[in-house]
Amino acid sequence: MSKTINPFGGKTISVETDFAGRKLKFETGRLAFQADGAVLVTYGETTVLGVAQVADSPIAGLDYFPLSVDYEEKMYAAGKISGSRFMKREGRPTDEAVLTSRLIDRPIRPLFPKGYHNEVQAIAYVYSLDPEVRSDTVAMIAVSAALSLTGAPFAGPVAGIRIANVDGKLKAYPSTSELRNSSTLDLTVAGTGEAIMMVEAGASEVDEDTMVEALAMAHKSIQPAIKLQEELVKKLDVKTREYTSVLPEKDVIKAVDKFLSGKLGDKVRGGEKQEYDLRIVKLRDAMIGELADEETDVKPYLEAFDIAIKQEVRRSILEEGIRPDGREAQDIRPLSSEVAVLPRVHGSALFTRGSTQALNITTLAPTSYAQMMDTMDENDHEKYFFHHYNMPGFSVGEIQRPRSPGRREIGHGALAERAISVVLPEISDFPYTIRSVSEILSSNGSTSMASVCSACLSLMDAGVPIKAPVSGIAMGLMSEGDKYVILSDIQGTEDFAGDMDFKVAGTKKGITALQMDIKVKGLTMEVMKEALAQANKGRAAILEHMLTTLAEPRKELHPEAPRVESIKIDPDQIREVIGKGGEMIQKITAETGTEIDINDDGTVMVASKDKASIDAAKKWVEDITAKPEVGTIYEGKVVKLMDFGAFVQFLPGKDGMVHISEIADHRVEKVSDELAEGDEVTVKLIAIDDRGRYNLSIKGAK
Repeated sequence: MSKTINPFGGKTISVETDFAGRKLKFETGRLAFQADGAVLVTYGETTVLGVAQVADSPIAGLDYFPLSVDYEEKMYAAGKISGSRFMKREGRPTDEAVLTSRLIDRPIRPLFPKGYHNEVQAIAYVYSLDPEVRSDTVAMIAVSAALSLTGAPFAGPVAGIRIANVDGKLKAYPSTSELRNSSTLDLTVAGTGEAIMMVEAGASEVDEDTMVEALAMAHKSIQPAIKLQEELVKKLDVKTREYTSVLPEKDVIKAVDKFLSGKLGDKVRGGEKQEYDLRIVKLRDAMIGELADEETDVKPYLEAFDIAIKQEVRRSILEEGIRPDGREAQDIRPLSSEVAVLPRVHGSALFTRGSTQALNITTLAPTSYAQMMDTMDENDHEKYFFHHYNMPGFSVGEIQRPRSPGRREIGHGALAERAISVVLPEISDFPYTIRSVSEILSSNGSTSMASVCSACLSLMDAGVPIKAPVSGIAMGLMSEGDKYVILSDIQGTEDFAGDMDFKVAGTKKGITALQMDIKVKGLTMEVMKEALAQANKGRAAILEHMLTTLAEPRKELHPEAPRVESIKIDPDQIREVIGKGGEMIQKITAETGTEIDINDDGTVMVASKDKASIDAAKKWVEDITAKPEVGTIYEGKVVKLMDFGAFVQFLPGKDGMVHISEIADHRVEKVSDELAEGDEVTVKLIAIDDRGRYNLSIKGAK
């Protein structure tokens, strides 16, 4: 596509509307005018530039849609410079940025046609951040608007919005403060004018009816943002570009269908994943052997084969009610779980559902091991619980080099973290930093929900006093016209062939996390309500199984886990415990073998595997912060001799004077005749003068 400098003749075109109580404004033509599509979106004082580029032709030999969506945080947007001492330029994206990129990508990707293999790039740049207006859904709207201006075959526009349950009432696009301080629901929904496309939620045990009501509110609330994008497209008279679909030719599809005739149905159903996959591979190889020779490009045949298998899975479920492994719609695969599977680690659990298996390990540490979140958001904070998810290649029978976590791993880890965090004890009641790691050892669908179940059991095995156990399940949907079937506990084949991937986690009381991606338009609220109700039953069955493995958190921590005890001191005395240049606290930790954390409110947390070490450190801190009382007897050490007496340290950091007349019952001619530096003595505090000096007596302590 040829480029011109400012295709709008130097004019800035803008449109605006009211959106959930604030003004939403689009502007194009002034910034980034060489891009295929560029829209500056302002909402409140949050401003995001959405930019989109589209290639003119498909990439040769590619068998997937090359779409990339990125969300770029800019620290200056919040008036901040990175807190890192070494990196001031924005570097690799934070987990929050990765999750937002996924949030934008998920509702947009299904809206491009099958076989569209032109490269598409969309980027959202956050240029200004209103601390009370989250930028993620603004960025989604900006990307959608930019794509809509490119002329690409994008079946949008889409828009996103947050719904919160603030003080018992649902609210669209709540402020950041409301989300943080008073909401029991943080629901993000994206959709088109006709249907919901994506859902992401964290909740404090919210019931299914409330969730459905929130979903309905969200879809209604995004309509002004959808219409504003349509208005902008109409103003600019955007024309859809011609494109070529990269799909198998009709004669290839016909040949594959003819070969498969009579070879599907019962012949490829039933059994475990390995058996099913082996049958499909043998059938595929037989097809290639019959239909292709050495000079044939087999890629179109393989693609046609995949399409045919997908159609067979759908047909079997919709027409016969039979799933690839022989289950009925609401059946859950066989469950197995165990705890304490690893020695020395603080908590561990192995959870297996069908051919999906997750091993989770819990590690406890003092609160000083919390993660400092240095983000564009003004509210930097410490994070005391984090869940990490790893899925190596061998889990799906592939060779894959170990690498850093990708978007999928980060997204699945965050989903399980959201599901579990709601039931964790308050840091004041359980002063630990908790790391939970799910290692996916075998994958056949629903690994994120397996990680939720294994993480819950592992935490209980570690003795973390969670408020309630959490289980999770992945739901699917097959639909054709008005006919549909909701599937419980979907496996990989059903996810590939289906119309919905719907993950629900929660306790007996309600939902704690929700994630949904929809591949079709027109999913009604009735279907969603039915899916949530069916998921509730599935979650309950899985939870019942989990509780037969471990009914409640262990009463005692693992012997290898650190013990943490706390005491409270006057915040004004924190400097005394720390000492000059940290000398005092370093001395305490070195001599007792403990770790000590001190909060600004005066909470002192002492950690060690050894109870005696904790008691010694606590005693030291108590002595440092103790207020000397006249008449009290102390054990002290002589630290300095003078002609007129001796200085004795009777409490850590506190010295007092024993006058020569208070050393003994008899007359003392010379202090050194009775005392030497380093002597251990018992003293009594007999007075505190008007200058705060301590007067001690040895003879008075006898």
